[in-house]
Amino acid sequence: MQYKHLGRSDLKISTISFGCMSLATATPGESIRLLNDALHQGINYFDTADLYDQGENEKLVGKAFLGKRHQVILATKVGNQWRPDGSGWDWNPRKEYILQAVEGSLQRLQTDYLDLYQLHGGTLDDPIDETMEAFEILKKQGKIRYYGISSIRPNVIREYVKRSQIVSVMMQYSLLDRRPEETVLDLLQGNQIGVLARGGLAQGLLAGKPAKNYLNYSEAEVKKVVEAVKNPLIPNRTATVTTIQYVLDHPAVTSAVLGIRTTNQLQEALHINSSEVLSKEEVRYLKKLLVPNKYEQHR
Repeated sequence: MQYKHLGRSDLKISTISFGCMSLATATPGESIRLLNDALHQGINYFDTADLYDQGENEKLVGKAFLGKRHQVILATKVGNQWRPDGSGWDWNPRKEYILQAVEGSLQRLQTDYLDLYQLHGGTLDDPIDETMEAFEILKKQGKIRYYGISSIRPNVIREYVKRSQIVSVMMQYSLLDRRPEETVLDLLQGNQIGVLARGGLAQGLLAGKPAKNYLNYSEAEVKKVVEAVKNPLIPNRTATVTTIQYVLDHPAVTSAVLGIRTTNQLQEALHINSSEVLSKEEVRYLKKLLVPNKYEQHR
């Protein structure tokens, strides 16, 4: 496994990391074994959120790593507040709520600190200074080591780059969603802020699911990319390996966060690091397949 520092932090995380959202809480024993298998095989960054399964996902992760806290880098997210009746959630980036919500996450994860605490969204209408103050308070209290945001919105990302001490941004990035390439990836790289890339397989379309329209691309265009990642011009690699290696090729990207649900998916994820990296020619070939998409909103 390969490891990189996350932005300016001293968190050295695996370049393939474990997105826990997809874990099945209905079969916790199997999911706990899968999490530990990933840890034993070199994945050290595990990403969850208080939103997932109304906190049950955090409980699962906490149970899996009880007694192994020093071996893992734990990240969770805050900002989506469940309604008391469980009917849904509302956006709440207020200082008071963040300081309250962290206590629940710490309890569910069975730890007294988080390595990375992320704002789970964000808009320009948020009280950004108040949000940042909450994270800074938690750092001083020792309850979090670092903080970041999870956002695809360039205008929001720019504000946090200018006004905060974030060390990371989690965002969607794939061969079928190249919007971050327009400006955001270079901006973050220039400011030593690490990118946690999610959605690298584009809802599974680049890993074998039937082609369909995706973002601004037609089904035919999606098929063109799918065929390319299976093309013999890119030998000895599965479509998943090719696709995620493309994501990792950009120097701004610290880690590809993959939703892993099965042992087979874990093994394929681990194979990404052991495969020969894409050549410059291969990257250029993949980039020429489609006109890159751009953000239409939140610019």
